[in-house]
Formats: sequence, structure tokens, C-alpha cells
Amino acid sequence: EEGAILMAQENVLRRMTESNYPEAAWALETYYTPSYKMSQFVNGEGVVLYHAPAAITDGDTFVHFRYSDVISAGDLYTSDRYPMIDVAKGGTVQGVIDGLNQILEVAVPEFRHQGGTMVIPGHGRIGDSADVAVYRNMVSILRDRIQELIKEGKSLQQIKAFRPTLDYDGIYGSPDKFIDAVYQNLTTTGPAGSR
Repeated sequence: EEGAILMAQENVLRRMTESNYPEAAWALETYYTPSYKMSQFVNGEGVVLYHAPAAITDGDTFVHFRYSDVISAGDLYTSDRYPMIDVAKGGTVQGVIDGLNQILEVAVPEFRHQGGTMVIPGHGRIGDSADVAVYRNMVSILRDRIQELIKEGKSLQQIKAFRPTLDYDGIYGSPDKFIDAVYQNLTTTGPAGSR
């Protein structure tokens, strides 16, 4: 009996190998290009994988099931929590924004950004282009707020005390890890901190 097809961006397999994950958990197939179109239908679907580099990690993929017109976004889009950016594994706030924009480029709304392509988040409720755009806007606004506080010379503790996410916390929960990651991204020089 055939199980699920395990595919991943090449960086995922590299990390699993370095971490000595059991081989049985490894992806059977990897890709290294910005997108990868499956060479055959899977369960009656045309499937395209898209790499969102430097988003939650450096190995994020979202998958478009073309016949069903559904995008499985993984943790790139989580409708009920802030992005859990893993800076140590190459994640950046700008990469999350870029990945969300990439989802919006692939998705097709039915009417005025409502309906159409359904987007399945890593956590939370299923949404559409409008929901992804709201989430993308939230991440962009908070990145900009934190950037301004950094420009004012505020420390991480001062920024948290200022509560720049207060108007979103009721929707997305505790912002601490998100603020930590954004602060680290924006105060680090080099590729991880570049915008």
C-alpha cells in the first residue's frame, strides 16, 4: 500500500541529515529550484511546489493543488498565531512577507479577493486570498513598527514593554517569540538581517 509522497526543498533534507534524523523520515524526493512542477498527476491533481526562501526557515514550501485550486501553506501562513520564525535555521521576517506575497501571486480570488483559491494554513482556519493579505499586512505593519523602535535606539526589552503588537495580540496570541525573531533579523547585519 502506498503512503503519502514525501517531498521537500533541498535544505530540509540537508538539515535532517545533519541532525541524524532517521532515514525513514527523509523526503523521498527534493527540489532546489524556486518552483517544482510534479511530472505526473498525483491523486488526479496537477501539483506545483513553491520554495519560500528565508521565511520560517530556509526550507519552506507551499503546495498548489491545481485541480482543486487549494494551496497548502504550511507554517508560512498560520491564521491563528504569529509566524514562528526560526532565525537559527535561516528564517527572516522579510522572507515571510515575500512568501505570503508569493502565495497571493499564485492564488486567484473569485470576487474582490474573496473565495477562489482556498489556502490551508499550518495552524488555524482555512482562508482565501483576503485572509492571506490581512495576515501579510499584519506582519508588514509589525515589522515596520519594530524597525522604527530600533531606529529610536530601543532595546529588545524596551520594544516588548512598548507592546507594538497589542492591537493584534487578541487574534494571534503571545508575540514574544515573533518580536524576538524580528528584532534579531533587523539588528543583524548580513543576509539574515537584510531587507
